[in-house]
Amino acid sequence: MTTPTPPGPAAASDKIDGAVLKIASVVVLGAIMSILDVTVVSVALPTFMTEFDATYATVAWTMTAYTLALATVIPVTGWAADRFGTKRLYITALVLFVGASVLCSMAWNIESLIGFRVLQGLGGGMLMPLGMTIMTRAAGPHRVGRVMAVLGIPMMLGPIGGPILGGWLIEAVSWHWIFLINVPVGAIALTAAVVLLPKDDPSPSESFDFVGMLLLSPGLALFLFGVSSIPEVGTVASARVLISAGIGLVLVIGFIFHALRKQDHPLIDLHLFKNRNLTIAVVTSTMFVIAFMGAGLLFPSYFLQVRGETTLAAGLLLAPQGIGAMLTMPLAGNFVDKIGPGKIVLAGLSLIAVGMAVFTQVGSDTPYPLLLGSLFVMGLGMGGTMMPIMTAAMQTLTHETVARGSTLMNIVQQVAGSIGTATMSVVLTNQMMDRPLAGPATAAQHSPEIAAQLPPGAMEQGLSQAAEAFGFTFTVALVLLLLTLIPAYFLPRTRPAAPAEGADESAPMMMH
Repeated sequence: MTTPTPPGPAAASDKIDGAVLKIASVVVLGAIMSILDVTVVSVALPTFMTEFDATYATVAWTMTAYTLALATVIPVTGWAADRFGTKRLYITALVLFVGASVLCSMAWNIESLIGFRVLQGLGGGMLMPLGMTIMTRAAGPHRVGRVMAVLGIPMMLGPIGGPILGGWLIEAVSWHWIFLINVPVGAIALTAAVVLLPKDDPSPSESFDFVGMLLLSPGLALFLFGVSSIPEVGTVASARVLISAGIGLVLVIGFIFHALRKQDHPLIDLHLFKNRNLTIAVVTSTMFVIAFMGAGLLFPSYFLQVRGETTLAAGLLLAPQGIGAMLTMPLAGNFVDKIGPGKIVLAGLSLIAVGMAVFTQVGSDTPYPLLLGSLFVMGLGMGGTMMPIMTAAMQTLTHETVARGSTLMNIVQQVAGSIGTATMSVVLTNQMMDRPLAGPATAAQHSPEIAAQLPPGAMEQGLSQAAEAFGFTFTVALVLLLLTLIPAYFLPRTRPAAPAEGADESAPMMMH
């Protein structure tokens, strides 16, 4: 096993070696496909409306169905990774995801597309938690910050690259290619996974928590279905929202009681919350995702609706955010492993808050250099926020608990993301409804027929009202973001204990 004495291995163990980088390349390919498919479809919704003669509320389910499937399959992933092995399950998830992508490209109506998106989500939902598990086990807890920085690249690029890629493929070829693009990428990822991922060492003796699955997976799906329906029905008081979310919440609460009583292999190990760092990281992550990811979807909407940009241009205007994140993420990964995540996350949140503050004052003619500069500053903050928070949770977990820990963090993020998206959508919708000219003016941006029907001066006034609605919504996001500083203050501010000091923990991680 590993000994602390030889200087060579000790020094090498602190670096990301070639073997870990090869594994990282496989994981990043899978993560890019999974995350891009959440965002790439967002710019295709108007095309789906025309192609399938459907309403916006109906085609929006091509996105919602995918995220619901993600939330449903993630709870099972931790157990399945232990039971069947991460490599085998990762390859299965890739095959399912790519196969479903081909089916999506062949959809003949909106219902079939929504159904195939569910299949795609089942595959995509396993890729991220499995990728985190594989990377953490390969690198060991003392290098989690750096490997999380590598895995964070697709998490940052997805929201920026998705709209750009989707807009370009739709304009240059056809909507079918936003799904078919996964086939060549998936083939490369599949080949790399077979060749490069370490051999499995599954634990066949572990029992499966069927009661937990019957409570949690449908509970999450129903709760998120109810929450996701709020923007469509326009009110929380709708029977569809209350009944679905209510039943889902009851099932989730039932699961919590069940999991706390069950000592041997619950579906999600809630006893992990005894780990102080993980608990603080979960609270911080939840608040951050609700605030920032919810608002993040509004940036392209502002450029499309208020500024009248094309889908491709709107995607390109978000590029400064991705550039900022790419600059700081590798630095943040290095510093997390040296000084702990606490100070880095506080600095990252502060930068995001500064950038978001500019958008709270946004108008219909705010200068682009100011907006793009603010997005760049937010990107700098993003690079020092999301993955360091994940690192705070993951670096204190043992080899046996890392699969369950990554599953837990992914569920929390998925639920928080859905809540954030629904919250910001409802706030924006209500703000637009309170301003009677905002809706017609934004609709007229891409419709000369509607623009011709507006009275003189109505267009300018309506766009100004729409900008005010966006500004108010960004203010709500900023307040939530500032509140996230409270739990972030308690994140660890020291380097994690090195496993080489007599602990044997890194050895099984490296051998797995």
